[in-house]
Amino acid sequence: MTRKVRTRIAPSPTGFLHLGTARTALFSWAYARHHGGDFILRVEDTDEARSTQEAVDQIIAAMKWLNLDYDEGPFFQMQRIERYREVIGQMLVAGSAYPCYCTPAELDAMREAQRARGDKPRYDGRWRPESGKALPVVPDGVKPVIRFRNPVDGVVTWDDMVKGPITISNGELDDLIIARPGADAATLIGTPTYNFCVVVDDWDMQISHVIRGDDHVNNTPRQINILHALGAELPVYGHVPMILGPDGDKLSKRHGAVSVTQYEDAGYLPEAMLNYLARLGWSHGDDELFSREQLVSWFDGHHLAKSPAQWDVAKLNWVNGHYLKALPDASLAVQVSDRFAARGITVPVDDHLARLCALFKDRCATTVELAEWLAMYFLDVEPRDEDLSAHVTDAVKPAVQSLRERLVDIEWSKPAISAAIKEVITAHGIKMPQLAHAVRVLVCGRAQTPSIDAVLELFHREVVIGRLQIE
Repeated sequence: MTRKVRTRIAPSPTGFLHLGTARTALFSWAYARHHGGDFILRVEDTDEARSTQEAVDQIIAAMKWLNLDYDEGPFFQMQRIERYREVIGQMLVAGSAYPCYCTPAELDAMREAQRARGDKPRYDGRWRPESGKALPVVPDGVKPVIRFRNPVDGVVTWDDMVKGPITISNGELDDLIIARPGADAATLIGTPTYNFCVVVDDWDMQISHVIRGDDHVNNTPRQINILHALGAELPVYGHVPMILGPDGDKLSKRHGAVSVTQYEDAGYLPEAMLNYLARLGWSHGDDELFSREQLVSWFDGHHLAKSPAQWDVAKLNWVNGHYLKALPDASLAVQVSDRFAARGITVPVDDHLARLCALFKDRCATTVELAEWLAMYFLDVEPRDEDLSAHVTDAVKPAVQSLRERLVDIEWSKPAISAAIKEVITAHGIKMPQLAHAVRVLVCGRAQTPSIDAVLELFHREVVIGRLQIE
C-alpha cells in the first residue's frame, strides 16, 4: 500500500467507552503514529433512540485521559445524513440499490417458511429488480426500506491483518438494508443504517486501515461489496479477538468495571492502562513494561494475537503499581490530592504530602488505595474493637502511656522517635512488636504500617499525643 496511513476509531454513544473499544482505539492510534499517519475519531450516533450526550462526553473524556490524541474529529454521523442519502440516491440510479416494500409481517412469514423448510432465514429478494422479472405491485401507504443489491455469485476475499486470508461466499449474504423507511410515504430514503454509513465514512475519510473487534468480521464482506459498488478503494481490515473475563466468558459488567473512566476513578494511571491494554492481544517479545514512545516505535501491525486475551486484574494492578512507584513524589501528591478532593476532603499539595506518598506508595497498586492509607493523617481514625483487644492489652498499656509522655518534648524526628520507643520497651521489658502494634492501632487505626518511627514522624506531634491517650 502506497497511500497515507489513516486509521479511525468509531464508538457508538449508546454507552460509555469500554475496555474493548479503548484497546481498538489504542491499536489504531499506535499504528497511525508508527507510520506517521492520521488517527480519526468518529461517533456513530445513528441509533438516535439510544445515543446520549453523556456517552459522547465520556468517550471524549476517556480518549483524553488515555492521551489518544486524534488528528481529525470528532465527526458525527447524524451530521452527515444528507451525504449518505446522496450516495444512496446515486446507487438507486445505478441499480446497485432498490426499494423494498415488504412489511414486517411479510418478512416474519418469509422467515418462518424458510425455517420450516430447513433453510437459513434470509430475505428472498422478492423486490430485487432482475432482467425480465415482474415486481409486485407497490402497496399503498407502505414506507419502503432501501436494500443493497448484493452480488449473487462469487466470493468476497480479504487478507486480514490479524486472521490472514478470509473468504465468504456471496451466496451466504442477502440484500442488506441500507436505509430505514422515510418519515412519510413520500420520502423514499429514510435514516441510513450502520453498515452503510460506516462504508461511506471510511470512503470519504480515506481510511486506509480498519482495526476493530472480530465481532465485525461478518459485516466486512457486506461492506466490501458496497465499496466495490461505489468504485471505492478498499481499506486493509484487521479484526482483533475479544477480551475475555477471568472465567473465559466475554468481558462484561459482572466481571467488574468495563468502562475506561471507571478505572480512572478507581485510581489507575493512564500510562499503566495504556501499557496493559496494549499487551492484551499484542506483544513485542517478552516486554511487559514499555513507554508510549516504545509502543509507537514497535507497533507495525505485526504480532497481533489471533486468540482472545484474558482480563487479569492482578496483572493490571502489578503494571499500575510499577507506574505509580515510578512517579515523582510531587506528581503523585497531585494525584492523591485529587482523590481526596473527590471525597470532599481538601488536602494541600505540598512537601508533606509528597513525603507521605514516598513512604506508603510501595504498599499500593492505585492512587485510591494510597489515599486510603494516607487518610489517617487527615481524618480521625476509629480502631476496630478486635484490634484494640488484640494489641492494646493491659500488659502494654503502661508502655504506651510511658511513650506518650516521652514524645511530648523530644525532637520530632524519626531518629528521636525511634530512640524513645527503644527506651520504653527496654524500661518495660516488652518486645518491639507489642508496643509497635499497639501504637499503630491507636494512632493509625490499623495494626500494619511501614516502620512505626517513620509513620509517626509525619504526623503532627499533638495528633500522636492525643491518640495515644488511653482512657
